[in-house]
Formats: sequence, C-alpha cells, structure tokens
Amino acid sequence: MTQKQSWEISRFLKTLSYFDVIPFLNNIPGVKQMILGNQRLSNPSFLPSTGTILVAGATGGVGKRVVKQLQQQNDPVRAFVRSIERARSILGENLDFYEGDITIPDSLKPELMENVTAVICCTGTRIEPVEGDTPNRDKYYQGVKFYEPEVAESTPEVVEYKGIKNLVQLASEYIQDASYLPIFDFTQATEEVKAIWGALDDVVMGGVSASGLYLEGQKAVFSGNVSTENNGGFVSVRTRNFDPHLDLSEYEGIYLRVKGDGNRYKFFLRCDSRWDGIGYAYSFDTQKDTWLDVYVPFSELVPVFRAKTVEDAEPFNQSHINSMQLMLSKFEYDKQLNPYFQPGQFRLEVEQIQAYSGQKTPQFIMISSAGVTRPGRSDINVSDQPPAVQMNDQLGNILDWKLAGENSIRESGLRYTIIRPCALTEEKETEGLYFEQGDNLKGQVSRDTIASLCLKLLKSPEAVNKTFEAAQTSQGNTSDNWHEQLSKLEAD
Repeated sequence: MTQKQSWEISRFLKTLSYFDVIPFLNNIPGVKQMILGNQRLSNPSFLPSTGTILVAGATGGVGKRVVKQLQQQNDPVRAFVRSIERARSILGENLDFYEGDITIPDSLKPELMENVTAVICCTGTRIEPVEGDTPNRDKYYQGVKFYEPEVAESTPEVVEYKGIKNLVQLASEYIQDASYLPIFDFTQATEEVKAIWGALDDVVMGGVSASGLYLEGQKAVFSGNVSTENNGGFVSVRTRNFDPHLDLSEYEGIYLRVKGDGNRYKFFLRCDSRWDGIGYAYSFDTQKDTWLDVYVPFSELVPVFRAKTVEDAEPFNQSHINSMQLMLSKFEYDKQLNPYFQPGQFRLEVEQIQAYSGQKTPQFIMISSAGVTRPGRSDINVSDQPPAVQMNDQLGNILDWKLAGENSIRESGLRYTIIRPCALTEEKETEGLYFEQGDNLKGQVSRDTIASLCLKLLKSPEAVNKTFEAAQTSQGNTSDNWHEQLSKLEAD
C-alpha cells in the first residue's frame, strides 16, 4: 500500500517568499533569507539585448553621418574602420570600434558580427583629384566634375567587388535575424539568469508536485515530478516580475526552441504584477526527444484564471509584459483534461525564448551608385551622362565592379536593399527624395539625406530585396512618404 504524501508548508512559504506574495515577511530583516535558505534570488531588472548595427566605411562621407544619426537614436552601433586612431578623431571616443579592412579577409573575424542584426555598407574606392589639379577639394565633394580624378589607393576590383564579397560572406554566416528578439538565451545562460525563474507548483493549492529549472550544458531544463495527490496536478516555473516590463508591441508572438517528452505544456504571459491574476496561455505539444520550434502568436493567447477561461478579460497588452511561465497541468481549460497528461517524472528542455516578428527587414544595406549599368549600354549617349559614367574606364571600370559587388549581395541569401544615389553633395537642408528603377535617373542628393534613408530602411519590410536609384526632388517627397514610394518598387 502506497503511503500518502503530505503537504509541505516549507515549500509553500518558499514559493510565497520568492515571488514576494506576502510583502511584510520581506520587510522583516533576515526572514526572507531564512525561508529561502541557499536558494538564489535574482531580480530581473534587465532588458532583452537589441541588435547592433554595423557600419562599414564609418569614416566616409555617408558613413560618418549614418553613425551620428544612429547614435542620436540611441541605437547600438559598431564602426568598422581601417584605423581606430583616425576614426576617433572623426567620430569621437564613445563608440564601439572594430579595426579591419574588407579587402583583407584575415581581418574579418566572426567577432566583427557579434550581436549584429544589420550591416550598412558605405565603403568605396577612394577617388581624389590628380596631383596638381587644384588645391580646392570641396568641388569633389559636391559631385560636380571640375577636376581630373584618379584612384587614390587599391583598385575598384579589390574594393568594390572582392571587398564587398568578403564582407557579405561573413555577414551571411554570422548575422543575427532582427525579426527575432532574444529574451532568454539559455545556450549562454548564467546562474543569474536561471535565478530569475522560480518554481510555482500545486503546493500553493495543497498539492505535492515539485519542479524546478536548472542549467544543463547549453540549455535550461524544466523537470520534476507531477502528482495528482491532494487534488493537485500541476507544476510550473515562472519568472519574477520584469523591471522594467517588456514592451513587445513591435512583435507578433513568442518563439520557443524546446525538446520535450511527449507531454502537452502551457506557456503563459502576464500583463500585471499580481501574484494570482489573469494569465494569457498557449498550449503546445511536444515529441519525445525531438527539438521543436514553437510559435506562440499573441493573437491566439487564451486569458485564463486558475485554468478557467475569462471571457470578459482585457485584451492582451503586448506592450506591457510582466512575467513568463512554463507549466505542465492535468487540466487544459475549463475542466477539460489535458489529453497527453501522465503523472510522474517529466522533462522539458529549452534553448531559446524570443519575440518574433512577421515583418522581415533588410539585413544588408549597400550604398552603390547610379549609373552602374550604363557603361556600354547602347540605348544611352555617354556624353550626356554624369562624370562617373563618362570616366568609368579611366577609373578602373569602377561602375562595373560596383555592379559586381551588388550581384554578390543578391546571391548571398541575405535580405538586402541596394541604394544607387545620384551625385552626392554636402547640402545640409532636409531634402525630398525621388526613387526610380532602371538606372536612368540623373540628379543630385545630399549625403545627409542618404544617411537618413539608410536608417529608415532598417525598419522597412517593403524595401527588402530591392534596388533603386535616389535623387533630390522638390516635389515634397519627405521621409514621411518614403515607405509609400518603397512599396511601389519592384523586387529584384
């Protein structure tokens, strides 16, 4: 005859203390520590890590403006430069620098791409007036031909094609997908992260089930024993309340990378800090010893209170998430039984908990040049074309190699946007922009405006896998309607 298990008041008190259910206990010196013993306690005052934007050619005319504007938006930015000492004199000290050269493969290490979710490539062959042409270099920066230019160093083949190809290859291997926001990465978890999670089992209802979350290799393991004795039948682990709360308003749901045991589990999100409030739940099935990708759409969350559906609950507020929870329960919802529930030992392994978005944005933004397809075209008069087209041969076939660099991006599998600006100027006033495809556009555009466009593209799903020319316009096409223009362009 099996001896009935007894309810453990000590575990009950530990649970209440860990989740700060009885505030006055925590205000008595030493009481909380006495109850919790050696159990670690971590306050989740963290924010999910946001991706870093890598700016290649960060000291160039467009690159330094991109860096400045990213900093003004408080976006994490890494400046990829050939000389950190020189770059600091241009960009300042307070910046994440990486020294290297896209034309030297050995200088492109995986560390360059650490936590990078997008690359803005502003590199280019250095062109200068020939020696003795003029002491006034300002005319070069106005995009107007008053000088005799020459390639200052390296060659367009090496910079515009081979260098771009080197950077693209590294990015395609190591870039992170910005449509996913890491919240808990248990492949690199610390004890501090693990201590954010505490057991919340049926002991709070008089049951005897017991569970916990621990780290094992590159994963977290939610495991223990679930029992139906004393009218129990659920185990769970839950985070302490986030401080500050998570704002996932730009995302569509939660992604879980899990390996289970054939049980049906639940995932909860909570929008308030109450101990016993409404939770928004999603059930998912597992296959024994098989890694699965589980997507939890916010739109399919079920509001529940103690396993009962709350019909008049407030809509789920994805901009104010206070906690997360994993659960194994004998009940589904409204007294319906979990069809796969078996009392006894259980095990759910978790690698990742991330927010996901259905909006795929560009991962690689390249500043190319209008005119890259024009050399040798039979349908145009070269003498009517901008200086870059007329002097393509003189400058080492620079436009041909730029086109080859573009093609290496298109073939990479990365989500990209290729901007082909017309003649770049130093104008400071805000400009309207006109976009066109087919590589026939002429005109001018300021470097400041192109830098602003790059930042817009980072959040523009409608720009993915598109190539277009850009020029200044007086038609009032301000940045507010760039998205509309982009949506009308054809994908490559």
